[in-house]
Order: sequence, then structure tokens, then C-alpha cells
Amino acid sequence: MKFLGNLSHLANSGKLIVKTTKTPPAGAFVFTNDKQKIGKVYSIFGPVKNPYVSVNIFRSVNRRDLESRQGEKLFVSTKSEMEKASKKNKNKKNSKNSSRNSSKKNSKGNSKKSKSKKSNSRKRRNN
Repeated sequence: MKFLGNLSHLANSGKLIVKTTKTPPAGAFVFTNDKQKIGKVYSIFGPVKNPYVSVNIFRSVNRRDLESRQGEKLFVSTKSEMEKASKKNKNKKNSKNSSRNSSKKNSKGNSKKSKSKKSNSRKRRNN
């Protein structure tokens, strides 16, 4: 983890504003001193030398607690940590999709069998 900056304030929009000296990658995870993941980098604005970072806070984080932590140091995940997290998410999505696809195939196969039985019974009635 790399140092992101100091917590400035909580905006009316619900986003956390952090004053920093370096531009972090958009979408990077933001952590507190005690390594608690609190949100993701949403946007970067302000002067180039001392920009501000807007952070989308996760729903599980207590916003009132963050208001009382003004000036606290925050950290951002590095590229390698972000890549690891994205690979994990892709693997989870692939496993979910493969299980969904197999269940769809099973349900389609069953419906085809029932259709073929119906068509056979119709042929018999006509004869």
C-alpha cells in the first residue's frame, strides 16, 4: 500500500474528500491506518501539484466515524494489489457464469424432450 493523503472532510454528496500530493489510479481501493478497506477512488480534481481525491465510501463503513477522523492518513492499493483483486473477481464471475450456463443447458434439454414428446403424440392422434 502507498500513502494517499490526509482525510479532509466528508462532502454533502457522501463522498470522502482526501488532500493528496500524488495522483492515484482511478478505481483503486482506499484503506485506513488499520488496513480497513473503506472505499474506492472515484475522481481526482483540483490543482495538479496538490490535488484532491473523491472516494466512494462502502456501505459497510460508518460515516460518522470517518467524520471524526479528519486529518488521518489514508492509503491506496498498488497496481499489483489491484490486479490481484481484479483476477479474483474475474474468477468468481467465471465460476458463477459457468454454473448458470450449465443449469440453462439442463433446463433447455428438458424442454426439448417435452416438446418432442408432444409432437409425437400429435402425430399419433392424426393417424
